[in-house]
Amino acid sequence: MKRSSASLPILGETPPRAGRADAAANHRRILATAEKLFARQGVAGVHMADIAKAAGVGQGTLYRHFANKGELCLALLDEQMAEFQDHALGTLRAMSAQRERKLDQLSWFLDALVHFNARHAPLLCAAQREVILPEGPTGSPFQWQRLTVVGLLQGAERDGEIETGLDLPAIADVLLAPTHPPVFNFLHTTAGYSLERISAAVRRMVRGLVRR
Repeated sequence: MKRSSASLPILGETPPRAGRADAAANHRRILATAEKLFARQGVAGVHMADIAKAAGVGQGTLYRHFANKGELCLALLDEQMAEFQDHALGTLRAMSAQRERKLDQLSWFLDALVHFNARHAPLLCAAQREVILPEGPTGSPFQWQRLTVVGLLQGAERDGEIETGLDLPAIADVLLAPTHPPVFNFLHTTAGYSLERISAAVRRMVRGLVRR
């Protein structure tokens, strides 16, 4: 009886499950290698070819996982950003439950963003430069930050804390500007402003919105 060729394995073909396992292993190895190289040499001093060589994978394999260094940086930041988002949203919900003013919530949120950026500035700058800017100011993963600020401003308007009819999206972008990675890096590293000065300036802008 002739066997169906469909039941015969193709020589040299990797089973799908093994292929997925290899891809996942390569993904983890690339991230672990990049993290070590970034810690030793700084994000700007490491090229994609360096990461591929140190991880023992071909550059084609590396680029199948990450189109550029910005995407790789985002992957390294994924867990920290998720934790920050959960903490921020949880804190804002608690502040709302305690009926704290929306502008006070906004001040807290922007201050938290300043300190988050300080911890992760090199990775955020690479991600912003290579991934976020081509998508515009609302591009993921920072879109939720802008939506949160706009939402708090809308709440402040409803509660009578600020004037009605203001251009809230534009105000949100101005308030967030010092927290955008390249701007924050300039303020903190080039201009030498401390985190406290940056945060105080942002909070002062928020207080300036209070309805007279």
